[in-house]
Amino acid sequence: MRAISRKFLGNRPAAAGLAVLVVLLAAALCAPLIAAHPPDAQSLGEALRGPSGAHWLGTDDKGRDLFARLLYGARSAFVVCGASAGLAMLIGVPIGLVVGFLGGWWDRVVMRLVDAIVAVPALVLVFALVALLGPGLSSTVTALGLVFSTVFVRLVRGEVLAVREEPYVAASRVGGAGPVRLMATGVLPVIAPAVIMQASLTCGTALLAEAGLSFLGLGVQPPDASWGSMLNAAQTVVDIAPWLAVPPGLAILAMVLCFNVVGDGLRDALARQAAPVRRSRPRLRVPRRAGLSRRAAGLPAVWQVTGPDAGPGAELGREALLVVRDLEISLSPPRTGPPVPVVSGLSFEVAPAEIVGLAGESGCGKTVTALALLGLVPPPGRITRGSIRLGGTELAGASAATLRAARARDLGVVFQEPHAALNPARTVEDQLTEPLRVHLGMSRRRARERAAELLDRVGIPEPAARLGAYPHELSGGMAQRVMIAAAIACEPRLLIADEPTTALDVTVQSQVLDLLADLRADTGMSVLLISHDLGVVADLCDRAIVLYAGEIAESAPVDTLYAAPRHPYTADLLRAVPRNRPGGDLAGIPGSVPRPGAWPAGCRFAPRCASALPGCSAAPVPLRRTGDHQVRCVRADLVTAGDERRTG
Repeated sequence: MRAISRKFLGNRPAAAGLAVLVVLLAAALCAPLIAAHPPDAQSLGEALRGPSGAHWLGTDDKGRDLFARLLYGARSAFVVCGASAGLAMLIGVPIGLVVGFLGGWWDRVVMRLVDAIVAVPALVLVFALVALLGPGLSSTVTALGLVFSTVFVRLVRGEVLAVREEPYVAASRVGGAGPVRLMATGVLPVIAPAVIMQASLTCGTALLAEAGLSFLGLGVQPPDASWGSMLNAAQTVVDIAPWLAVPPGLAILAMVLCFNVVGDGLRDALARQAAPVRRSRPRLRVPRRAGLSRRAAGLPAVWQVTGPDAGPGAELGREALLVVRDLEISLSPPRTGPPVPVVSGLSFEVAPAEIVGLAGESGCGKTVTALALLGLVPPPGRITRGSIRLGGTELAGASAATLRAARARDLGVVFQEPHAALNPARTVEDQLTEPLRVHLGMSRRRARERAAELLDRVGIPEPAARLGAYPHELSGGMAQRVMIAAAIACEPRLLIADEPTTALDVTVQSQVLDLLADLRADTGMSVLLISHDLGVVADLCDRAIVLYAGEIAESAPVDTLYAAPRHPYTADLLRAVPRNRPGGDLAGIPGSVPRPGAWPAGCRFAPRCASALPGCSAAPVPLRRTGDHQVRCVRADLVTAGDERRTG
């Protein structure tokens, strides 16, 4: 709060505007003490007198003191501005928040109604409502609030449509937050600057509208004073006393300008900008587990196995924690037509305390698969077939309550961009303690202690001091550690890590991977790692699943896969990894991943495969299993890392 105050007061126009508004409000509240005459006291003998010691601003055509009427008119102005803007926000903000966040037919119905209302000029509607309700201050406030609420509905709905797709909203869903909590703590604070800015504009517009209504005799009624009624009285004698219009006109102008600059200042003070994130090219990571050799430079095309696999992947015979069977995820086209699959026939398992890597190029279906496991496939996508069982609980097609319970206690997620996945309007403490208090029932004090313990566990120095920081005050590596701390707060059984090292430099990448490995060792949780970097997969994972065009191309223990890939796509991916050796061009794979709906009838990799045979495009290729090695290729027995055609 102090930082916001300093930033606002550092904006000189905003600070000056606020000072003027405070002076005007104080003068309005103290009008009986300041004014020497009652605002409605008439003296026809003193009509149209100029400024004097008795009447500082002179008198109007009925002999009323202009200064007194100006002070009392400020009361009406503040009441109209505050009450009408408050009523507009009270109606418009919740409606816009709900229809924007939930969407669907609620959104369509409400927005068609709002569009019909805003098609008519606002002042025309205000005049019509005041004529219907009758003249007076309360009627003016009601009419202005109802009409201006449509502006807030449109504004808030548009802001929410953008914010609801942010990764931090998905992260809050994974943390078990319901729609009401998400809207109140995840969305509303972020859109608050835009709402405040619109409220300031609404105050100024309401003041002008009230002045117009009072000028026409429909607004504030005698004996109450109003700047609009003062202008109305001035226009009748403008030829002989033009100065009568100057005080109320200047007061209206000053107040509208002040509302605008104060709104600008509040918007800038409340807005938060994320700190820049350092990006670096992912480096090749050499497997560090026993059984894989390490070489500092000149790595061969494929790492060679030097011993048996000693990781948890060797125990795949035990009961799996996550079981995915025949999963199909489709996108519904905007027009009538069959759904377009983006992932098809996907089946795999994750055992307790196992780390499984999902690898492949962009567009192969890695992230959408992870979102399906979380129940967060964005519209128009949906699960059209298959099963997702986590510890015996079916998640595919499950109710919102079942998904929320699973996300709260059994699932954790680490997103690719930590600064985007953390709520920019809330402190680290708020984001770490909320799931602890909501799902574990901890007191606020105990939750804060636990949050500090989590930060210490993920290697953040001075954790208690970091609790009060906002995401934009953290470096990329620090923000990623906070994201991991939030993901493991409720001790999930399965952690889904979506490209957790992409935005980090190589030193921090290594630290984050070591942290995930240590957490697996300490807690026994399973990890599903999504990565483009095959070095990261080799460094951390027990098994690797290579996806291509929405289906599994190859799956095997990491040692086996890296030593002898049997699918041409896997071999090409390994060749494309940069190596620390002089000279030579960087290997690549010609072409690109086919888009959903344009998949080849046979092998989906055949158009890009240098080893393709005529029969590869004839029919879909089944996924064949040999022990713990699965491959989808008709030439699986012929494709090895030592293929002379590839290495020569």
